[in-house]
Amino acid sequence: MSSSSLATWRRDAPAWARRVIPVVLLVALMWLTEIVDLVLPLSLDQFGIRPRDLGSLPGIVLSPFLHLGFGHLMANTVALLVLGSLLALTTRHLWLVTGGVVLVSGLGVWLLGAPGTVHIGASGVVYGYAAFLAVYGFVSHHLWRALLGVLVILVYGSMIWGVLPLQEGVSWLSHLFGAAAGVGLALWLGRRDRVARR
Repeated sequence: MSSSSLATWRRDAPAWARRVIPVVLLVALMWLTEIVDLVLPLSLDQFGIRPRDLGSLPGIVLSPFLHLGFGHLMANTVALLVLGSLLALTTRHLWLVTGGVVLVSGLGVWLLGAPGTVHIGASGVVYGYAAFLAVYGFVSHHLWRALLGVLVILVYGSMIWGVLPLQEGVSWLSHLFGAAAGVGLALWLGRRDRVARR
């Protein structure tokens, strides 16, 4: 696609498509990374987060794109597409929320994770998106966004167990800090948007 045809598509595409496409591209990049990891003899998973290892600080940003096989990736894909699309369609904060959740959840894991472990996967982002959507509508005083938050709680509420160290091999710290980042961002951005609307 040439730059002129891309510019035309951006201008003519429906607003919902322009908002959702970045979410699809993020997930596609995760799938591409997993395919490359499968094809190359070098395991990309080693570039995840190794707690308190200064050399693994880039893993804070890289880890959401790394997964322990296609089963792990598929488990995150549907939730990322649904929750990410809802976030993109109902707010203008997709990139800010994504970046904030990735940094806070990754840094939390890097600081407090068990030594000798490697943390990978986008489940922290999933938890961040879900927590943000659950809280944002109430804080911003938007009725239909608050109703969306209730729906997210009803559908994804069982995820709350994932923030507890109940299952070995699951990065519950990533879930916990991802959810905390989502709530914090919802409180900040929701209040800011409420004031701006007034």
